[in-house]
Amino acid sequence: MALTKRQKEVLDFIARWVEDNGYSPSYEEIARGMELASLATVHKHIETLESKQYLKRGYNKSRSLDLGPKYFQEQRRHRSESPRSAEIPLLGRIAAGRPVEAVAQQESLRFGDFLDNPNLFALEVSGESMIEDHICPGDMVLVEKTASVRDGEVVVALVGGQETTLKRFYREPGGQARLQPANSAMSPILVPLETVEIQGRLLAVLRRYR
Repeated sequence: MALTKRQKEVLDFIARWVEDNGYSPSYEEIARGMELASLATVHKHIETLESKQYLKRGYNKSRSLDLGPKYFQEQRRHRSESPRSAEIPLLGRIAAGRPVEAVAQQESLRFGDFLDNPNLFALEVSGESMIEDHICPGDMVLVEKTASVRDGEVVVALVGGQETTLKRFYREPGGQARLQPANSAMSPILVPLETVEIQGRLLAVLRRYR
């Protein structure tokens, strides 16, 4: 039997309380936390959740609520149905200096705000060539897979079929491509356009301070 919205809210409140405190809330704490005017209403919700096997009650003891088997069953089912729903592949390290060989690795990052787009991956920045765009060594960049970009966009470019770099991309006369660093102390990379494969455009930057 499905839960009503209010029953789900009560169950979620109890689960969060147990996670945060290590013990179940009292009926009074549920009433206050859920802004319920009557303990009788709390009792009614608890009885319903128990009958549906989302909660278990121990009698003749305080703080007697335990999460039931149905709750854990649904948590496992949710994880199995969407094991990657909150994760994006971390494919390796991307150079923001001179191009370096890219090495794939089996890790992932969580980017909840971008989950609706399946064409995303993350890279860790090394080098300082993009620091004037506030992209620093150790930052994680979120990239959308695409081969079609506009001049001036920050892109992941594969150069010569084996080296990747993060730069602003420009098409130049004479069939050249300019991969422009955002660091006034560094020179742009000029290469034939046909040797550059655009693998994606920058969407976001994540910086860890600790």
